[in-house]
Amino acid sequence: MTPPTDRQDTAQQEKSHHRTLRTGQRSQVWVAGPNLPAPRLLFQTDEILIEAPNWTRDGQHLLVNGDGAAWTLNVHHPEQGLDRIVFDPPISLNNDHVLSPDGEHIYLSAMDTHIYRGPLAGGPVTQLTPNDGKRHFLHGVSPDDRRLAYVQIDDFTQPGALAVLNPDHTVTVLDTGPGHLDGPEWSPDGRWIYFNTEAFTTTPGHAQIARIPDRGGPLQRLTTSSTVDWFPHLSPDGRWASHIAFPLGTTGHPADLPVEIRLVSVDDWNQPVQSYALLGGQGSLNVNSWSPDSTHVAYIAYPIET
Repeated sequence: MTPPTDRQDTAQQEKSHHRTLRTGQRSQVWVAGPNLPAPRLLFQTDEILIEAPNWTRDGQHLLVNGDGAAWTLNVHHPEQGLDRIVFDPPISLNNDHVLSPDGEHIYLSAMDTHIYRGPLAGGPVTQLTPNDGKRHFLHGVSPDDRRLAYVQIDDFTQPGALAVLNPDHTVTVLDTGPGHLDGPEWSPDGRWIYFNTEAFTTTPGHAQIARIPDRGGPLQRLTTSSTVDWFPHLSPDGRWASHIAFPLGTTGHPADLPVEIRLVSVDDWNQPVQSYALLGGQGSLNVNSWSPDSTHVAYIAYPIET
């Protein structure tokens, strides 16, 4: 089994500082879609490294994180810039955040490796994960808003497990086989949990996309590729999916690599309908960034001027 070294390095670094832009680097928010001819640059900044766009339920804003905080960006007026969300008590965030189905709250992963819930408008936050000595990295919320899917790590020398936080605050761990996994996220109908996994190989650096029935069962492999495929996200209508592809042999999901954002039909994950090359990786597509009408997807590139 391959130790999740990316999680270990990231967690250790983020205890002391957040990711920042390199000299000459920018954060660029792009918007694309399965039926659009080309991606569109929506917003860019050389002042802050922002990550992981979520589209709000009303279709008006993107939620991103940067410098440990959550920010919104008006999709229709991006020239207004980033607007910070203030939580009480203040919590230092990473790039694992998910919008609640009610459209009014956010589930947030913090640098203390706990998961919180707070209002999208800002205000009081509540810790949801137990003080069990484990690390919790959020990725999915069930369509009925009753359960959370996250990666549970006991020891950074061991692969992460797929854990589900239940309404009664108990935790269910689903058997996904050997190897590290990441990005567990429900399908819109709630029948499946999608994720990337190293379960199909003993060779480090060849994650593929898979899914498992909501309550557990046999894995179904969805991609068979020569790339390292991470973070599957289904569109709200269930017709499309996005994921990020790293170069072969990449362990974890590091930053500043030549990667591709791929859009696929859920009927065929191996033949992208659109593919966008960029410099990025960590932060580009960590969370679901589909628009509510399933026509657009947002992602972040980090070009460096030399």
